[in-house]
Amino acid sequence: MSVAIDSEKPKDLHALLATFVPREFVHKRMPSEVLLTGWFPVEPDRFRVTARWPVDHAFYQPVNGRHDPLLIAETVRQTVPLLSHVAYDVPFGHRQTWSAFRFEIDPAALATTAAPAEVEMDIHCSDVVRRGGRLVSVRMRVEMSVDGARLGWVETSFSSIPPTVYPRLRGPYADVAEAVRRAVPLAPPMAPCRVARTRFADVVLSPTNAAHRTQLRADHSHPFLFDHPVDHAPGMLLLEAARQATHALAGRRPVTVTAMDVAFTQYVEFDAPCWIETDVVGDRVRVRAEQNGACAFSALVTAAPAPPSRQTAKAPALVPAGC
Repeated sequence: MSVAIDSEKPKDLHALLATFVPREFVHKRMPSEVLLTGWFPVEPDRFRVTARWPVDHAFYQPVNGRHDPLLIAETVRQTVPLLSHVAYDVPFGHRQTWSAFRFEIDPAALATTAAPAEVEMDIHCSDVVRRGGRLVSVRMRVEMSVDGARLGWVETSFSSIPPTVYPRLRGPYADVAEAVRRAVPLAPPMAPCRVARTRFADVVLSPTNAAHRTQLRADHSHPFLFDHPVDHAPGMLLLEAARQATHALAGRRPVTVTAMDVAFTQYVEFDAPCWIETDVVGDRVRVRAEQNGACAFSALVTAAPAPPSRQTAKAPALVPAGC
């Protein structure tokens, strides 16, 4: 299903999107997974976008009394197609692809309460490149607050690929059904407690015999990481792999991811194993995704000690069970 935009009535559309964001604008299949609640143009290339984080998300669950930091990434990921469509006139059917993603946050602002968290993002877009009147690429800087408290900043760069170009770019991998059919068998998951998860179904790493080396698990049946059919590993899957690899490296010490500096260098395909390798660089964890001998994704991850576990009646702090 797609939403037809009436170009003669942009004000009506803008009024609607100020209080409600349809799933099509954030490229989600399930309306319940739309985190964004509205957008407001401030001035050219500057916008305010609002969001709401649930206290009981089925995948991005609170841990140790704090919201999952990857809610930040998913919120910004949804903002990318929203602004592409409503602010830069990108038609539906174009694909937005990340090339870089960075954030740095104050983990104290992730503290959960019994109510959903109200999120505000002040966004400045720069380095806007157009070709033939269509958006090609843009850089986005986001200042984010949660329930009125400053959370931190996010920067991302992305490109918009027309449907006439994407098949040429992807070649034989552009066929989603064929890409999924050729996928390597799903490897067994690590113990959820090792990666700050509570369910085996949410573990995206498989152990190997080598220290600090795991295999990426691309489970196409996962309802959130694979919300709709895709022909390559989604960016959010790779970010989740980096987060889980950081928890695995921390061992029994509970930590919260407070910063990531990520580069997406090539598509991760389904037809060959993708290896997730970690090592310590100063006070950060370096995570690399390697496939067919090439680095497809890299991240420098900063993690801080998690606070003591706390619970509320309506917003339980989900703490992974001991190994």
